[in-house]
This record gives sequence, structure tokens and C-alpha cells, in this order.
Amino acid sequence: MKVLQKTQTIVRYRNANNQVYFGIVEGEEILQLSSSFDGIVKNELKFDGVRVSFHDVKILEPVAPSKVINFGWTYAGHAIETGGTANLKEPFLFLKPATALVPNEGDIVLPPESLTSQVEMEGEVALIIGKRGKNIKEEDALDYVFGCTIFNDVTARDLTRKDPQFTRGKGFDTFGPLGPWMVTGVDPTNLNIKTTLNDRVVQNGNTNQMSLSIPYLISWVSQIMTLEPGDVLATGSPSGSCPMKPGDVVTVEVEKIGRLRNYVR
Repeated sequence: MKVLQKTQTIVRYRNANNQVYFGIVEGEEILQLSSSFDGIVKNELKFDGVRVSFHDVKILEPVAPSKVINFGWTYAGHAIETGGTANLKEPFLFLKPATALVPNEGDIVLPPESLTSQVEMEGEVALIIGKRGKNIKEEDALDYVFGCTIFNDVTARDLTRKDPQFTRGKGFDTFGPLGPWMVTGVDPTNLNIKTTLNDRVVQNGNTNQMSLSIPYLISWVSQIMTLEPGDVLATGSPSGSCPMKPGDVVTVEVEKIGRLRNYVR
């Protein structure tokens, strides 16, 4: 598979009959595919003749990953504001469970365990892996990326500051908004990211500001764990992360991909 080819927007959804499909986005319609994710990454796009409206389906997370891999402190400004180390020599790594994922327009639920209500957003570019890889060379790393999407690494900052590791503060249900779709043919190394909280811009950055390159991150993590098709790699957040409260609306916009919007309750 060679990535960064033709640009296509691929969405995953559930129809009124509770059936899950992938589809190609064309304006306000979706061209329904009978292809599985494995078939799509092999460019076996089988259009089954059905067109559906976005208004008639439930948009899901764009993939159902075996794992959600997260890289922290890849932007110096965010590392400094959250007590981390700027300009890391190697990645700061953590995982989120698949149960943390929530789709576009879904709810972020603030947990009672975060007693100071310091639950913060972190808008990020996420990579979707298209083929199995282990010990990937850095120069080949982007060949393993099928497409890009948007991720919000919701974090209970009070818990990550006191726990010896980040699993609890990062792993609550709904702490991983992902979507609304995946876009192929996009270079992830130079994308603008903007996060708004109730229409106020709180984060504004670009993946070209990362202290560790995306090809390096892919290669580095593949020395530890095998990457599988559909895995999500969240590449880290620029500075500006701040607390959310019930009733807030948080939106992450990424150039060439779209907008991920979620509601806090």
C-alpha cells in the first residue's frame, strides 16, 4: 500500500436497520460501500448502488481499532504547560482503551473521580494505520498510514498529575472523541489544528511544530508493538489545553480533514 494517494473522505455509519457500513462522502450524501475496512485499504471500493443522507444515519467513529496509541508532549508548549519535558529525546507513550472512543456530535461525560473538575481537551491529528507493520523504517513510515482523522485526547489533569501513570486520567469512557471521518491523500506533517471552546479559540498550532516527527513516531512505536490495520495513532496536542464544564461545546478543526464537535455533560 502506498499512502498519500488520491484524496477521499470515508465515513463509517449505522443505518436505520442497525447495519454498519463504510461510505464515500460526496457533499451531503454518502455513497454506501459493501467493502470492509481491509478491502478499502486495498483500494477495493465496492459501491453497492445506495446513496444515503447524513440526516438519515448515525455517524460512528471512522474505525474500530485494536488499540489507540497516544504520544504526549510532542509540542514543546503543551509539554511546558502540563508539567512535562519540552523537546523530548524520545516519545512519551500511553494507550487509551477502545471504550474511550466517542463519535462526532457525541457527549464527553465528566467523571466524579475528577474531583476538581479539571477535565481538559487536547485537539490532535490522528493517523489511521492501513497495513500491518513491525520494526518499520522511518523512511517507510508514511506508507503505513491509510488516512488521517481528528482526535480529542480528553484528560483529567488532576488525576494524571497525581497518578504514577496516565491510564486513569486518560482512559475514562468518552475520553476519546474521534472523527468525523478519515481522509486519504493528506500529508499529516503540515496540518493546522484549531480547538475552540464555546466558539473561543483555545488551541492553534500546526503539526510542523512538533518536536518529534510523525515518521519517527511511527517507526519508534513499531519497535515496541505491531501496528494493525485500523489502529489509531494520536500525534499529540499543541498548547492551550484548558478545563471544560457541563454545557460546554468543544470543537477541533484540522485543515483538509474537517471538524470534530462534542458536547460536555
